[in-house]
This record gives sequence, C-alpha cells and structure tokens, in this order.
Amino acid sequence: MQHHPSSLPRRRMLAGSASALAAAGLASFQSQALAQTAAPAAPAAKPLTGYASFKNADAVIVHSSTTIETKRSAFGSSVVTPTNQLYVRNNLPTPPESIVADRDAWKLQIDGVKKPRQLSLAELKTMGLETVTMVLQCSGNGRGFFPSKPSGTQWTVGAAGCVVWSGVPVREVIKALGGVADGMVYMTGTGGEVLPAGIDPKTVMVERSVPLAAMEDALLAWEMNGEPVSLVHGGPLRLIVPGYTGVNNIKYIKQLAFTAKESEAHIMSHGYRISPPGSKGDPSQPSVQEMSVKSWINSPIPEDGNQAAGKVQIQGVAFGGMNAVKGVEVSTDGGKTWKQARLIGPDMGKYAWRQFVLQAELPKGTYRLASRATDDKGNVQPETRGENQSGYNNTSWADHAVTVTVA
Repeated sequence: MQHHPSSLPRRRMLAGSASALAAAGLASFQSQALAQTAAPAAPAAKPLTGYASFKNADAVIVHSSTTIETKRSAFGSSVVTPTNQLYVRNNLPTPPESIVADRDAWKLQIDGVKKPRQLSLAELKTMGLETVTMVLQCSGNGRGFFPSKPSGTQWTVGAAGCVVWSGVPVREVIKALGGVADGMVYMTGTGGEVLPAGIDPKTVMVERSVPLAAMEDALLAWEMNGEPVSLVHGGPLRLIVPGYTGVNNIKYIKQLAFTAKESEAHIMSHGYRISPPGSKGDPSQPSVQEMSVKSWINSPIPEDGNQAAGKVQIQGVAFGGMNAVKGVEVSTDGGKTWKQARLIGPDMGKYAWRQFVLQAELPKGTYRLASRATDDKGNVQPETRGENQSGYNNTSWADHAVTVTVA
C-alpha cells in the first residue's frame, strides 16, 4: 500500500540544490544562459512527512503538512478511496502518536444525556457495531475554481473521498445512557487536539454542533477502510456524521455533548459560515454542514494528454450529500446538450458516491466535458457556484468541467 518512487528523493535533492544556487546568487546567471532554450521548471513537489508519510506520493498533491489533496487522476474507477490516497485537512496540529499506542484506553466524555459518564473505547466496542460508506469532503473542496481566489487551500476536486467507517452508532450509546436530556437540540463534538497554552480555548478548539437529528446515522468510528483509524484521519476515535462536510466529523473526539445551544467555539460561531463576499463570518450566517448533490469527471482529463479519436469512456463520481444519487448526465459540449450516463459498480448506500460512465464516440477536436447529477429528491446539480467569502460548498458543474483534446 505504501509507494514512494525511488526517483523522488533525488528530485527533492535537486530542488534543494537549485535553492542553494539561488542563495549563492548563481541562479540568475544560470537562468540567463538558459532563458532562450528552456521553459520554467515546475515547482518541486513538497515531501510527505511525519504522520502522512504513508501516503502514496504519486497519488496526492501536498499543499502543506496539514493539507494534502488526492490527484484527480488517482480516483480510478472503484468506489472506495484507498486510505493512502485520501485527502488530509487538519485545523490544528495533530496530537502525539502516543494516543494511538493503546487505542482501547481512549476516553470519551458524554454529556447532555440522562446518565452522563465517561466511556473508554474498549467499552464503546461492547455497545454496538455498524458500518457506513460515505463521502468525506472538505467544506472548501472546489475553492480553487472561484475566480476570487478566497484564502485557504486551493482545492479542486481532491479534498474528498468515499470511505468505509465502522464503529458504534451514537444512538445506541445514548440509549444506553438513558437518552438525550430534555431541551437539548444539538449534538456537539469536541476534538482532542492539544491546545496552545495561555489563550482562550474557544478561539482555536475544534468543536462543532450539528442538529440533533444527525445523531440517527452518526457513528463513533474506530475503523476506516478495514483498518484502525490512523492518527492523520482522527484515530483512535472519530465522530462520523454522514452527509455533513468534513469539519463536522470530529477527529480524536474526547467529548460528545447534547446541548441547547450551538458551541461558542470560534470555529462554530464564526468559522465555516457562508458569508457574502467581502464580509466576515458571524453566527447569523448559514453554517457549513449538510452537503448537496455534486459530481465531476475523472477521466479523460487534461493531465492525460491528447485522446485518440474513437470510443472514449467518460467516467467520474457523483453523490447526493444527504440523499442518494438518482442519475447523472454528461455533456461533451460544455452543457449545451446532455446524455444520460450509466451508474456502475456497487450501490453502497445513500451517503456513498456512485461511479458513472458514458461511452462516447469523439472525432478529432476539442471538447468541454461536464457532468450533472440529480438526487432522489429531484435536486439537480447547479451550473453556477454560490459565491461566498471563503469558497465553501462549490457544487457548480460548470466549474468542475474539463477541456480535452482528441487528436
């Protein structure tokens, strides 16, 4: 599962050598000599380090140590995204590796129920078991398509994946603790990251509130894609809220509380809000929570180079967020005309994505390929993005379209 091409360390060494030349004042001389014959070199790939060193370097784009994107070309034609290709987005530095040394000893405090108590992961494992396949997607996936270039990682499509989670249903745990206390209308999860000393915890802590109804399908998950949840993805225990964007799926969860009000943590009250362009987030604005219908094409794409004329399998992924995908249409002319694609592969539940394919006969020329999904409630993927300050929730089919050349 771990793959690191032998040429990668050498590429990094050469990149480092180029930096050394620049520092010595030699790079400008070299560039003048080559300016007439050579195109500018591509930026050196950033290395995978620490907790994410197991990722497949050929399948990901490293934006930073806490933001890693799956390449569009790496999604392939299977439903489940391999763990070593799945994107990474952490709001705070990762807790120490020691928290996964004895996973069963991890403690979760549960409040806002009739019998509040602390439970170990070992105890949680005795209270129930369920598996769900769901799309995990960063709220900013597609931000890179906003012309305004909002601040934050410029994700295109790769801050998403389809993942299998196993754990105990939250509803079973709460049932064993006497049920939710009266008057509680939110489920609030708190992450177990180590917070900087000397500052108000609410300014940096990862704590998110979702409507109480989300409890019905939520899991306290200790397994991901058949293996214990890795530290980089929130192990030893992660709150999984199917249909909701990634930030609501709390990593290293240490407290699950049922509350009468939303969390006052900044990441809830002001962060991840759908704010008009030019404004700052505040509690009056919609919170980034439920996902909606979306799709994109993964093949063919410009990175593949020119396509041969003839039959082409246009394929990609589609999901409905809170609803199942009903169908997908594909256009080869930028949305002027559409043809019904075929859903392929196993249906792994309403929260999972579906693979789709359209076989097309494409003569020589340039084509704008787009996909447009519809969920089982009749919601259709929109043509345009919803403009907002932080570049959240981009489901525009026009933004996600690709231009390919058939030679």
